[in-house]
Parts: sequence; C-alpha cells; structure tokens
Amino acid sequence: MLNNKNKNRRQNNSREYNRSARRERLTKSLNILRERVHLIELELEEYTNDFFRVCIFGSARIKPDDKMYKQVFQLAFSLGELGIDVLTGGGPGMMAAANKGIIEGRQEFNTHSRSIGISVDLNNFEPLNSYLDIKHHHKKFSSRLDDFMRLSNAVVITAGGIGTLLEIYYTWQLLQLKLISSRPFIFWGSEMWGDLIDWMKKRQLANGLVSGSDFSFIHIVDTAEEVVQIIKEHYDKFKAKH
Repeated sequence: MLNNKNKNRRQNNSREYNRSARRERLTKSLNILRERVHLIELELEEYTNDFFRVCIFGSARIKPDDKMYKQVFQLAFSLGELGIDVLTGGGPGMMAAANKGIIEGRQEFNTHSRSIGISVDLNNFEPLNSYLDIKHHHKKFSSRLDDFMRLSNAVVITAGGIGTLLEIYYTWQLLQLKLISSRPFIFWGSEMWGDLIDWMKKRQLANGLVSGSDFSFIHIVDTAEEVVQIIKEHYDKFKAKH
C-alpha cells in the first residue's frame, strides 16, 4: 500500500514537472515570436509609409439607406478625389460605405486611391464587402488593431458600437503614450460622441484620472467637409515630406 502511494506521488510529481517545463518552454518560444514580429513590423514601416491612408471605423449594422451610410460614402468619395487610401475592417455597414466611396471617387477623378480591408475571425461570420482592392485577415483582434495603427495616417470615428469603442480607446491610448506617430483623430458626430467626451472630462479629468493634454489631439466635427479639411491639411504636410 505504501509503495503504491509513493509510486503515485512520483508519477504526480513527474507530470507536474513536465507541465511546468513545457509551460516554460512555450512561454520562451512565445516571447521569441513576439520579438520577431516586432522586428518585422519595424522593417515593414520602411515600405508602408509612402502612402497616406485614412482609417475609418464604424458599425457593421448600418444599412445602405441610412443617412450616415450615405455621408460616409461621400466622405470616402472626396478622399478618392484627393488620391488618399481608405482603410476599414472590410465588412458591411460603415465599412462598405467607405470602401465603395473610395473606389467610385478614384474612378471619377482618375486617382490612385486604394480600398483596403482588414478583417478578423468572428464567431458570427461577417462577410467581406465587395469593394476591396487589398485584403488582410487576422485571427486576433489585437494584431488587427496593430495593423490599423501601423498602416494609417489619420483615424475617423463614425457611429458605432462596442467594437468601435475598442478601436477608439486603443487609438487614444497609443496617441496618449506617443507609441504611434501623431495623426488626426476625428470623432464625426457630436450627437453620437459628445456625451462620451463630456463624461470623460466630468468624471475622469475632474478626478485626475486623465490629463487635459489627452484631449488636445481629438477633433469633434459634424460634417464631411470638416473631416476632409482636417485630413487635407495633414495630407499636404505629408506630401511635402515625401
């Protein structure tokens, strides 16, 4: 009986040791992989900074007959006239409006604007829209968000839900910490986003949880013309450097 107990104890210790050793080995491999990805991203920056891209975030639930869908289409159409690329999540709703608008703007004014979609695996399948020149797919939201930041020169927030909030705060955090280059961060729709910004100022800023400077790089606008004006100012500076 005692021998059996000792044997079981040794087997349990052996299994625990093997699990611990395997966990340590996998953790080490994961850290090496992360470092390699970081180095690749740094190298990629050299090849992706020749184009000015506007990232447009917004809900996949907005229908083509919605007023905001038509406004986002018109915004992207105007960006197509300027020769600017548009980057979205590649799905329906606001994303389709932006991708469609950039293509029709490019065709109308004979520019070289491109329509880019960065998709992600979802539990409920979300089909890609049919207005994409370039497609990138990610398994995880985290790497997808990094791609949005790596590839964009400006960010426009339109009406959206939880996913859009995720994109807002990820962008905001990186800008706050200067982990990405300075860029226009535009909230389109004071009715949609004004209360959120007011809450942050009333609850977070007033209690010292954020700084006043954290709001210095955001723009809250209500028209496509205002969005285009802000983006064009930065685009002109971009062209002067390139």
